[in-house]
Amino acid sequence: METNHGNAFVHPLADVTSVHIGADTQIWQYVVVLPGARIGAGCNICANVFIENDVSIGDRVTIKCGVQLWDGLRVRNDVFIGPNATFANEVFPRSTGQPAKYLETIIEAGASIGAGAIILPGLVIGQGAMVGAGATVTKSVPPRAVVIGNPARIIGYTETEKQDISNLAQTGQHGSIGVLHSSVSGVTLHNFPLIPDMRGNLSVGEFEKTVPFTPKRYFLVFEVPSEETRGEHAHHECKQFLICVRGRCSVVADDGTSRQEFLLDRPNVGLYLPPMTWGIQYRYSADATLLVFASEYYDADDYIRDYAQFLKLVGKE
Repeated sequence: METNHGNAFVHPLADVTSVHIGADTQIWQYVVVLPGARIGAGCNICANVFIENDVSIGDRVTIKCGVQLWDGLRVRNDVFIGPNATFANEVFPRSTGQPAKYLETIIEAGASIGAGAIILPGLVIGQGAMVGAGATVTKSVPPRAVVIGNPARIIGYTETEKQDISNLAQTGQHGSIGVLHSSVSGVTLHNFPLIPDMRGNLSVGEFEKTVPFTPKRYFLVFEVPSEETRGEHAHHECKQFLICVRGRCSVVADDGTSRQEFLLDRPNVGLYLPPMTWGIQYRYSADATLLVFASEYYDADDYIRDYAQFLKLVGKE
């Protein structure tokens, strides 16, 4: 017969020796929870799960059948872990001679781990990220990134609308300028004049007129492996203007509420990112060269590199 322990439900065929179990958590048959483990409220721990001592699990976490959570794993609130997902906690495991402390692996709030995925030790799976079924994750996953494959690579971002730039091409032709406003606060796409000529094509823009600021520096990004991402930060003060002068790349802009993805694939289209916009560049073609104009000189303190901190600063967390 099934029994209740405090405000948590523990199946009589489970072996739960931890007293740190939150209210309304359900633990089903053949689950083993060691004494040092901590499990939050409202969790659902399905059959045949093993949870070691140095493991913390937040609230409203779902762990499906056949998962083992080893020492060093930190699972934040609202995480989903699919059946038979595998977590490692040591880079060079041996049968004897265990380390004094295992590497920490952190699964941030709202992330999902697909069935049969493998997560190597010491990584961070970012807030809201999604790891596809069967993926082998060898590097930390950025917030909201969707990764698949072996080794896992980013193929997109969750809850991100793709911006259609076909209207932009119609509004700015030859000598005219087209500007398309996005759903991300202050982010705009700019279509510059394109003058074709048998001697070579020409495109031109003017600072403070067609580019909305005068830059103090520029930088080029090129020869990026296609699986790598760039950016992953916001700025307190710096404005940026991006033009993919060769090849193509995708840019994700995020104001904390809305997120859109833009494909930059022609040298006469630019993307304006105002301050306090989280920006990501990925899906670079092999020949891509990204030109970025910046309104400020380089200042490390102007960068916001933690997505959770960014959300707090824009008042969205």
